[in-house]
Amino acid sequence: MKIKVLLFLVITLFYTRLSYGQEAKTERVYNAVLSSRDGHEGQFVWKMKKADELVGKTEDVSTSRISTNDWMSAIVPGTVLNSLVYNGVYPEPYYGLNNKLASNLIPDLQHAGRDFYTYWFRTEFEAPSENFKNRKTWLQVDGINYRAEIWLNGSMVGNMAGMFYQEHLDISDYLVFDKTNILAVKVYPVDVPGTVRPKGGKAIGALNNEFQNGGNGEIGKNVTQLMTVGWDFTFLDGIRDRNTGIWKEISIYTTGDVTLRHPFVKSDLSKPGYNLSRQTISVELINPNNNWKTHDLIIEGEILGENIVFEKQVRLIRGQQQEVLFTPDEYPQLIIEDPRLWWPINKGEQELYDLSLRVKDKSGNTLDSIFTRFGIREIISNTDTPDRSRTFYVNGKPIFIKGTNWLPENMLRNSNERTYAELRYTAQAGINMIRFWGGGITESDYFFQLCDEMGIMVWTEFWMTGDTKHPANKNIYYNNVTSTVKRIRNHPSLAYYVSSNESTEMAETENLIHKLDGTRGYQMQSECCGVHDGSPYKQVNIMRHYENTASDRGSRIDGFNPEYGAPSLPTVECLREMMDEKDLWPINKEVWDYSDGNGFHLMTSLYTDMVNEYGLSDNIEEFAEKGQFVGAFNYKSIWEVWNYNKLKYGDRYASGFLFWYHNPPIRQVCARMWDWSLEPTAALYATQNACEPLHPQFDYLKNSVSVVNDYYRAYHNYKVTADLYDLNSKKILSKEAHINIPESGVCEDVFQIDFPSDISSVHFIKLRLLDDKGNEVGSNFYWRSKSKYDGKNTLSGPTTAGFQDLSKLKQSKLDVNYATREENNSYFVEIEINNSSGSIAFFTQLQLLDEEDIPIRPSFYTDNFFSLLPGEKKTVTIETDKKRLPEKRYLIVKGWNIKKQTHSLD
Repeated sequence: MKIKVLLFLVITLFYTRLSYGQEAKTERVYNAVLSSRDGHEGQFVWKMKKADELVGKTEDVSTSRISTNDWMSAIVPGTVLNSLVYNGVYPEPYYGLNNKLASNLIPDLQHAGRDFYTYWFRTEFEAPSENFKNRKTWLQVDGINYRAEIWLNGSMVGNMAGMFYQEHLDISDYLVFDKTNILAVKVYPVDVPGTVRPKGGKAIGALNNEFQNGGNGEIGKNVTQLMTVGWDFTFLDGIRDRNTGIWKEISIYTTGDVTLRHPFVKSDLSKPGYNLSRQTISVELINPNNNWKTHDLIIEGEILGENIVFEKQVRLIRGQQQEVLFTPDEYPQLIIEDPRLWWPINKGEQELYDLSLRVKDKSGNTLDSIFTRFGIREIISNTDTPDRSRTFYVNGKPIFIKGTNWLPENMLRNSNERTYAELRYTAQAGINMIRFWGGGITESDYFFQLCDEMGIMVWTEFWMTGDTKHPANKNIYYNNVTSTVKRIRNHPSLAYYVSSNESTEMAETENLIHKLDGTRGYQMQSECCGVHDGSPYKQVNIMRHYENTASDRGSRIDGFNPEYGAPSLPTVECLREMMDEKDLWPINKEVWDYSDGNGFHLMTSLYTDMVNEYGLSDNIEEFAEKGQFVGAFNYKSIWEVWNYNKLKYGDRYASGFLFWYHNPPIRQVCARMWDWSLEPTAALYATQNACEPLHPQFDYLKNSVSVVNDYYRAYHNYKVTADLYDLNSKKILSKEAHINIPESGVCEDVFQIDFPSDISSVHFIKLRLLDDKGNEVGSNFYWRSKSKYDGKNTLSGPTTAGFQDLSKLKQSKLDVNYATREENNSYFVEIEINNSSGSIAFFTQLQLLDEEDIPIRPSFYTDNFFSLLPGEKKTVTIETDKKRLPEKRYLIVKGWNIKKQTHSLD
């Protein structure tokens, strides 16, 4: 049976309409994007065959002399293993123990040998003479892992090496017009696959005694995705083919005799007012011809909608590549007064400019045109802080980093739809920086486009880690760095360059990046230059976050922390999709631990113990529901403790942190803000609440209430209130205070809550923040136990233990009204919920399900897993893509003490 995968959407124009009203923007018009029908709904049929099974000459593979009748369907972009699973050759790796090395179900590259995963991929396309004749035709190959030979109509037209290299191949001389062209790509795996480290073997990296990250370290000799072998946050024994394949798109475009590439805009902002910006624009002009013809050319540029045009005459000889520069000294129109500045999320608008460039011959014929977007902003950082920790500044203002570590889909089952969903969740959470961890990948142009539009800064690392060796071939490494920097440097969201994760650097990297860009900061590795090392990574007693003992390495809520986090259990629907029912309940430790990095995050031990503090469960549904309580508590506590200590506020100086991590690379029981299937957990909404721009919050150690402001403006005469409810939903006490909130600051410990000694064993806290007109602008809801905290090595405390009596909470009744509507490509459900009972409605969950009770994914809920006080109302909107809608669909409303409601939306 073929495994369903998320579908790619093919880009064929500058602007291609995507789901949810998003547009993927490309730098030029493509004649074709060669995405496969299988797996992507593309327009091209791709097939693949193991190279050593082919009989005949290599030169014939890209001709009709070799038939593909016995070849199997291929997913392109994709990997060899993606296609083998799709064709049913091997089972789904993300299910149960299928991927486990010891299961012997999927051959491993290290053991089977490189030839085993060396494959030919082949497709066909047409080249109508009206579109291609008398034009230069280019094959743009965006990424192949790891080495490739590229053949067209019996001739080799190019080769590539390194996962992150983009190539433009001139295929003009090899095309046949008005007939079928046959493209064949021979893909070789990484040079050195590496494997798991033998038990007791010597570790290479920084975490000598913490599992065997990076396997035996050999994978690092390649310029590739190092997390394919093998890490404690994914499959510890890795991905079987090391993601061999054509993992990014192949496109075809045409130009005249010359072509434009890699436009780049450097903006220099005046200080201190940031009210004048000087633009320096460059573009590469390439003459691929080796004849004696010299071209006299005009390059024209326009910043669209700004009445800014410029041009330059250029002479280009045979085979020449030239960088053409437009400076503000030479072109004063490139000086922009009162520029529209780009800001991160919650700090201002994400203003963007569009630049069009074209090259013409002396007769005025356009030979090529190219498009790019850029933003005008300054992102810098320094260590001029009380503890020498690194602090970032945007347009002259300090910004507290509420960041995260980004992990790519581990088998590169990527799509624009998946990218959009994950980044929309990220923005919804209030995160302002993403780190591309050094063992992952550099994401797509569309990824950066969305970060530009959503206001999410990007810290990018260049594919090296302290747990693995350095690349063996320096030329491949530097070529891949060069290609990547040229591809991503125009994006205003790109904030920082780092060579590696917890390691050193290749010797020329800093100079190379400075030469190619020069507008961003750089540091050698992720734990230097004012950035200390990370942790915790696994489950801890939640009270440890408040007392700053969550890491046994010492204080971690201080300075800049690159890795600090905790897990969250997926919803029961997701759990059912990753293993057999018999392994779900009672919990099969072997199966659960395998998807938890061999139990690294303690899901079957401490996390389970904490779930059981809400009462022992009788089935997986009950356990999964309680698991959301623990996950939400994990996330809210972490974000709020960091909130309290932002910059000059709190108990210490903290400039920011990067959550480790928030998007699962595989199906795993140690999920994060959402499951691999794109189903959010309660952790997403807990984070969304904790990171709301104006936010009241409670400290479980100090019993104090504080207010956090993320905006670059102050607020006066606001009021914060706290109401305490017992287990009978009776209000026990109220407290309030009037406050003036500083710009991007914290009102610390506004007041304390004094809990009566005779209060119920479990009770609830409702916080509200009201503006100067009495409107609610922020809120919070907590549950708390009377358990006394006895220290970090215990299972005790008001966040962690003693919640068994929550089962005594009386039933609540919710009145639900809803309406549906459609807009463009989206389907909306508008829901109003009213708690008409006298009991708190605890942990209300909304679901959009099909008739088989499977969530419709991805869907976007403005809020979920929320609690309502008696008489309290809430409005929630659910949005999903119309093409995802089944014929029958249902709105589900349920909760801890709420009778399940099912509403048909047919």
